[in-house]
Amino acid sequence: MSTWRLLLTRPAEDCAALAQTLAEHGITGSCMPLLGIEPLPETAEQRIAFAELQRYCAVIVVSKPAARLGLALLDGHRAEPVTGQPWFAVGAATAALLTEHGLPVHYPERGDDSEALLALPALQGALAAESAPRVLILRGEGGREFLGQCLRGQGASVDYLPLYRRVLPPYPAGELSRRVQAERLNGLVVSSGQGFEHLLQLAGDDWPALARLPLFVPSPRVAEQARAAGAQIVVDCRGASAAALLAALEQFPAAAL
Repeated sequence: MSTWRLLLTRPAEDCAALAQTLAEHGITGSCMPLLGIEPLPETAEQRIAFAELQRYCAVIVVSKPAARLGLALLDGHRAEPVTGQPWFAVGAATAALLTEHGLPVHYPERGDDSEALLALPALQGALAAESAPRVLILRGEGGREFLGQCLRGQGASVDYLPLYRRVLPPYPAGELSRRVQAERLNGLVVSSGQGFEHLLQLAGDDWPALARLPLFVPSPRVAEQARAAGAQIVVDCRGASAAALLAALEQFPAAAL
């Protein structure tokens, strides 16, 4: 039985699934979703993008919510995937949703971030195969610009298609610290940079105390963000999947931290 007792902060559905997986390995997970997903109203831009998928040499999906909502739009508009058109996912879990839909998907096996995706030979090949490559990115509202900037730097035209917004679910003041103390939690888990920002926001004046707890993050970028905010023990899982978290927990037993 592991001595880890972790606060899990993913969106509700993913949080429950992660808690179940951890429980199967003898690890306690307490779900406190800090990312609520609100689908955006359907727009003409969305309808045009899915009606004209053939314009793109690659479709990139940056998250599971983007995959779920994008696939729903694909089905809703009875749009047919373009034969031979590659799809790309930032992470194995997002890729699995697209694969279940029968799409040809590529994703980085090590690292769940834009940097790892950009290094994929399949993505570079898709860009090189077109004289004027054009890429569609399915994401949340106000997402990170790094991926699009890098693709434009390689000569591609990039169309962003926001499908949802991320919100901090309502919690009473002090609820985060109360939960940690009441359940004797000894570690925090975030799955994205925005998830960490919501953690900081909810922690408020209690952050200096919470910052002493080990914090498990999905990427070097979020690790840097957390350290800059004062987190004292940051563990980069090099991925947001349950397998990546389990590997990090095995490498860093609670007693060692």
